[in-house]
Amino acid sequence: MEHSEEKDERNSNNKEEESPEIRVTDRRRINLWGNGKSKMNESTEAPSLKPTYVEELEARTKTAERLVGEVQARFEQLRAELQRETDQTRQRLNRAADERAQREKAEFIAALLPVLDNLQRATEAAESGGSLEVIVEGVRRTVTSFENALSSAGVEPLISVGQPFNPELHEAVDTVAVERELDGRVVAEYVRGYKMGDRLLRPARVQVGRAVQTASRVAE
Repeated sequence: MEHSEEKDERNSNNKEEESPEIRVTDRRRINLWGNGKSKMNESTEAPSLKPTYVEELEARTKTAERLVGEVQARFEQLRAELQRETDQTRQRLNRAADERAQREKAEFIAALLPVLDNLQRATEAAESGGSLEVIVEGVRRTVTSFENALSSAGVEPLISVGQPFNPELHEAVDTVAVERELDGRVVAEYVRGYKMGDRLLRPARVQVGRAVQTASRVAE
């Protein structure tokens, strides 16, 4: 029995010596991050396959787009500032124009006050039985005060009598026969005209002279 066991043991040893040794290398990577999946240490970026000039064009394009964006933003900022300054300037001009109009109106009303004073004096003189000369003098002062007020406002009367008839300044009410040297001239003024600068406020209503010979030819 013992011989049999020794024989089996020798046979087993011989098989082990005869069979070649097989070495196995474990190429599995150890998971150090604990997420249950194998992971490379660090993945390197894949090299770019684009030509160099393409990359340069792309870089220049991005730079140009950035510059365009900056210029557009600056333009919008300047436009907003210009609009704000324009609005402020318009408001200042409107405010100055309103103040000037109010000031001129106040000055004109102040110039009319003496006219009212003279009218009140003339009325009081007439009511108290004053003489005709006093009343006439009061009216004359009133007219003078009113003319001064108009002059201070830039209003000027039109001088019509003796001047050639001008349809832009005169309104002919009627005609009268005159000598040839007065033909076509203003002979009389019914209502005085006024102007302010180059602007006609009211035309003068006048009588125009017509030469006797001219009038007879027109009648024929």
